[in-house]
Amino acid sequence: MRSPSRLRRPWVAPLLVAVTALTGCEGARIEHPDRLWLLWLVPLAALGLVAARRRALRHLARFADEGLLERLTVGRGGRGSVWGAALRLIAFGALLLSLAGLQVGFAWEEVRREGVDLVVAVDVSDSMLAEDGDASDGLPRIERARRELVDLLGVLDGDRVGLVAFSGTAFLECPLTLDHGAFALFVDNLDTDLIPTEGTDLGAALKVSLDAFESSANASRAILLVTDGEDHGGRVLERAERAREAGVPVFVIGIGSEAGAPIPGRRGFKKDRDGEMVLTRLDEPTLREVALRTGGVYVRSVAGDLDLERVYVEGVRATLEARELESRQRRRWHDRFQWLLGLAVAMLMVEGLRP
Repeated sequence: MRSPSRLRRPWVAPLLVAVTALTGCEGARIEHPDRLWLLWLVPLAALGLVAARRRALRHLARFADEGLLERLTVGRGGRGSVWGAALRLIAFGALLLSLAGLQVGFAWEEVRREGVDLVVAVDVSDSMLAEDGDASDGLPRIERARRELVDLLGVLDGDRVGLVAFSGTAFLECPLTLDHGAFALFVDNLDTDLIPTEGTDLGAALKVSLDAFESSANASRAILLVTDGEDHGGRVLERAERAREAGVPVFVIGIGSEAGAPIPGRRGFKKDRDGEMVLTRLDEPTLREVALRTGGVYVRSVAGDLDLERVYVEGVRATLEARELESRQRRRWHDRFQWLLGLAVAMLMVEGLRP
């Protein structure tokens, strides 16, 4: 629906009142009010016709005297010329007004929106700053995750989506929403300094994700877990069991390798108290067990490619059935711009048939 602020123009309200009065219909509106500025071309065209007429009269005055000129230009001046110009201006104005999209009358129709509820839990621990040696883009893991999530929005057809960020603890950044633009704003803010608590608590991530479904009556629900680390909380399998009981499958994407990768810090790579380099390792057996217990799928990122779209299409959508998320009534307006086009054609025909 058009914003009311776009209709606050001095010429729109009188125009709609006139159209409604003439048609006798219950409502009328302009679909593209921003195009009404084109109507200013009508008075400009009128000034152009007046100027052209005066210039023509000056040239005719140089051709013959007034008496002879009236005999040579019978039917080419006076009221006949004024009426011809008026008909052309009406046709021109009707054509411009048709571009604004006149709509008169409407019918109510029911709009249903179907989809699934999906909560995306993203690891934002310091290990997500690591760069995988087999990745061709040279980007840190957190940046690749952000880009993949933005691309994922392109295939979320009618789904509600929420966002959870976690490291040593977890927070709901974006509740379930149909506003994918708002979700994208929260994705842009994902960073490793978002949560000060260090570590990776997968159990907390699953708990907060499950709590995000409390206000959802939709039976088609799923969690998409993106992580690159080990579980330091020790309760991930307990939370996975709770997800299974709630009928919420967990689809897990593991980033990294079991061999481990160094974690970038402010001064080179991070080291422990003994001066040894800290490595972030992927705990594949635990992640695979989480997916298996909940009826989801575990996918390991290969060559730095998260491929969230494929996981969504072949995993989430293939497993869950889309349910009705929203049902509402809306007006379907009837286009009547053809009335103005017919008026323009009629004015041109009348002008052409004048003696």
